[in-house]
Amino acid sequence: MELKQYAQIVWRRIWIPIALIVIVAGVSLLTSQAPPPLYGLAQRFNIGVESQAVAEEYLYDGYYALVSSEYVADSLTEIASGELFASDVNRHLAEAGSDLRLAPGAISAETRHRTLRLSLTWPNPDELTVIGQAIEQTMLQDVPGYFPQFSASSITVRTFDKSGPFLANPPSLRQRLDLPIRLILALVAGIGLAFLLDYLDDSVRGRSELEAMGVKVLAEVPKK
Repeated sequence: MELKQYAQIVWRRIWIPIALIVIVAGVSLLTSQAPPPLYGLAQRFNIGVESQAVAEEYLYDGYYALVSSEYVADSLTEIASGELFASDVNRHLAEAGSDLRLAPGAISAETRHRTLRLSLTWPNPDELTVIGQAIEQTMLQDVPGYFPQFSASSITVRTFDKSGPFLANPPSLRQRLDLPIRLILALVAGIGLAFLLDYLDDSVRGRSELEAMGVKVLAEVPKK
């Protein structure tokens, strides 16, 4: 069978693949539920502990200040996800006139050497910006008070950098390809069904079909 005959078979029942594509597309659009957008914010802070003088004569070697800075940064990974830190953030939000409130454990914290990284996800990018400002104020103003073993002036916190708000849950490759794959399968199924119906149809539609069955054609009535 030539390609032209294949095309004629599909064209005679072209409504089948079209109908399947329309049905699959409609059902997919009605039943698919994309997850709501979630935005992320990441902030990095540099934690430092200044060297301490003893009797105003001896200054500890800088090595111990660096080690102390790492210990403080490590401790902040636990403090940042606790109730005290969330309470201070909420206080700064209230002072800024915002009704937003942050629950304990909402902030994810990790540290590398003396750099602390705080990250947070939120459904509204504008609200996330306000929360990020409150987190930064808490880090710069309240963190020294978390460590009574150090003087308030010996702990320094500086904003290293921050990124966001950015889309934290972009559509995955599977989500992007789900609808196109369904439509392609619907097209293949429609073409296959068209060939099946043509195979089951015993009617004759042209001279070539009669000649293929060994019937000699004496005359042919044109369509027009």
